[in-house]
Amino acid sequence: MLPILSDQHADILKNALTRRTMLGGCVAAGGIMVTPLAAFAQSASGDDNAPGAAEITVDRARNEPIPIVIPDFGSGVGATITRVLTDDLTNTGLFRVISGNSPAGGVPDFASYKSMGARALVTGSASGGGNARVEFRLWNVLTGEQMQGTAYTTSQGNARRIAHLIGDVIYERMLGEKGYFDTRIAYVSRTGRRSNPTTRLAIMDQDGANNRILTDGSWMVLTPRFNPAGNEIAFMSYANNRPRVYTFNLGSGRQRMLGEFNGISFAPRFSPDGGSVVMSVTRGSGSDIYSVGLNSGVKRQLTSSGAIDTSPCYSPDGSQIVFASDRSGSQQLYVMGAGGGGARRISYGKGSYGAPVWSPRGDLIAFTRIGGGGFSLGVMAPDGTGERILTHGFTVEGATFCPNGRVMAFCRQSAAGAGGAGFSSSLGVIDVSGFHERTLATPTLATGPSWSSRNS
Repeated sequence: MLPILSDQHADILKNALTRRTMLGGCVAAGGIMVTPLAAFAQSASGDDNAPGAAEITVDRARNEPIPIVIPDFGSGVGATITRVLTDDLTNTGLFRVISGNSPAGGVPDFASYKSMGARALVTGSASGGGNARVEFRLWNVLTGEQMQGTAYTTSQGNARRIAHLIGDVIYERMLGEKGYFDTRIAYVSRTGRRSNPTTRLAIMDQDGANNRILTDGSWMVLTPRFNPAGNEIAFMSYANNRPRVYTFNLGSGRQRMLGEFNGISFAPRFSPDGGSVVMSVTRGSGSDIYSVGLNSGVKRQLTSSGAIDTSPCYSPDGSQIVFASDRSGSQQLYVMGAGGGGARRISYGKGSYGAPVWSPRGDLIAFTRIGGGGFSLGVMAPDGTGERILTHGFTVEGATFCPNGRVMAFCRQSAAGAGGAGFSSSLGVIDVSGFHERTLATPTLATGPSWSSRNS
């Protein structure tokens, strides 16, 4: 069971922010100044012995979403905070948001919130012109304890990100796991005819906001993959009609080809430390797996089975690689050491398996299985046990885990009618248990998602 309460307020705040620097007791994160707020004297109306007051788990919240009161933070920046925070929590399926008024200050009247059925309460406000100050406090309604108090100062343009940061703190304080709201997703934006689409590299916040197109569509792009340790994306491009793996620096917009091979290079994935990329390279009628150092450019061949070895992905600790291969006759999943060799098969179900990706937690490998007239998206343990299917469809593929490993995004495509009519390609989101599947809105058709924490 995971605790709802903890005395380690500073650690929770530290974990909720990215790339921060301590400055005189405040924290700087992406241009946002963060200051802990001192706790008020605790209310005597709370009941520390209330049944279940100190324990909530994700599994329990799936069946009984946590009732939480979110206030109206005010107009302008405040309205953005209220809307985005409400959407973040609601979209998990783990919280039931109750609209409420924020008290002017001091300890809330918990009895009134208990009567509303609330388990947790957020109070706060937003004020300011060019620079906004947003204060929020998180309360356990049953015990009357302040669980978190934080003030954020930043430009008004950062309002959405402040809401995501507040949501991450609430998620972690309530469920004991890091939140994933202040994150982003790269994907391939698809426009034009189904038979000859224009594809562009794109990036957006995890909720679909702040969508940006990164490439001009002159050349087809596929399979974007974030560097977990840097501000760049690896992807396959058909630039100059030479299919190769490239990297795209999100800060400078610079693109560069990664390695020169005789064959086509494709299906890139970064190592956990961001120092190298593992990919597939064609060789005659087959393909092998190579690693390439980002700085050194040194290439190392990892497989030579004479088969089609593809879609490699590192384990979170960098010690192993899962990949797909038809070396047994049909395409199945294999795991080998990061240096190559010793590959062992882990998939034995009906159909062909592909596109494996290792969870950031290390406990699951997601995959696409083809068979029975359609596609299935599933997960299994790294040793191949515990296989379970999460969703089905005409085409469901390209799974990517959110940074805490709790949720996956993927691509879902529909069958096309005569002349390509009715074809769709969208991004879906689903819990690793198969719970709460939903569609993630994008301005165009979309495929190939890659989920990442925010590195800047």
